[in-house]
Amino acid sequence: MPTNSPYPPTTTQSAATETAHSMIGKVALVRTDDRATGVRRALDLLGTRPTQGKHVFLKPNYNSADPAPGSTHPDVLRAMTEWLWDSGAETITVGDRAGMGNTRQVMQSVGTFEMADELGFDTVVFDELGPEGWVTHEADHWGRGFAIARPVARAESVVQACCLKTHRFGGHFTLSLKNSVGMVAKQIPGDGYNYMTELHRSGHQRRMIAEVNAAYSPDLVVIDGVEAFTTGGPDRGTTVNAQVVLAGSDRVALDAVGVALLRYYGTTREVRSGPIFEQEQIARAVEIGLGVSGPENIEFITDDPESSAYVELLQPILLDG
Repeated sequence: MPTNSPYPPTTTQSAATETAHSMIGKVALVRTDDRATGVRRALDLLGTRPTQGKHVFLKPNYNSADPAPGSTHPDVLRAMTEWLWDSGAETITVGDRAGMGNTRQVMQSVGTFEMADELGFDTVVFDELGPEGWVTHEADHWGRGFAIARPVARAESVVQACCLKTHRFGGHFTLSLKNSVGMVAKQIPGDGYNYMTELHRSGHQRRMIAEVNAAYSPDLVVIDGVEAFTTGGPDRGTTVNAQVVLAGSDRVALDAVGVALLRYYGTTREVRSGPIFEQEQIARAVEIGLGVSGPENIEFITDDPESSAYVELLQPILLDG
């Protein structure tokens, strides 16, 4: 997929982009230490191939080049792209904008370009997009709205590869909703306004994170929780072996389960405080219709006794937390 577009910048009013009805609340959970096997099992458990015949954009977590869970593990990217090809994707493009470093250098460091050559997918570095490479959206808590990368906005299908971790800079946690911030411009060339400065200085930061997600709807989301940061993050922190891979397309349901996992292993005061659906990222996402409305509507899908037992540990945290 080329990084330049013949079309001029576009401004739109963000409206909630709904999860497919059949996928609302569904979370595939696989307990495993093997990322590659876990990704494929979790995606297969969903029983759907929504990317078949489509031009797919895959958004990893390349906030930095730190090893997983600081960034998407190469085994996850490989497993996801291979699964997408096997499921009939027409094309696959992988891209991101790093928040803690030069994006091209980050992608080089983690081996993305070499893997692209090997597996036949395209790449795009959002930092290198020109003014025409961004689509602006209005949103309630963003002073000037936000700008999302045009390769995401024009993709027929969007897929996310996320990590399981806390976030020490105000997001509180980085799961699927927060991963979408990497689709947003820091600055548009020729315009000195810094969207990320606004985000990080705002008292509404977590609501703003949720609002970014109204600009698109993912067909598939994978959260790699084989290892997780329970404090610190997004680049480094207290690491636990959470031994889990999650998959679905309902970002609210997935993030609620992710928060339950962080609470199970012991986490920050911010992440463990109050009901999970009152966490600001999740509460705002519910308000704008991005997914399931409460924990009682989350439906787990598993394929072995170990994974089912894990679900039994998490359900009380979801319902009571």
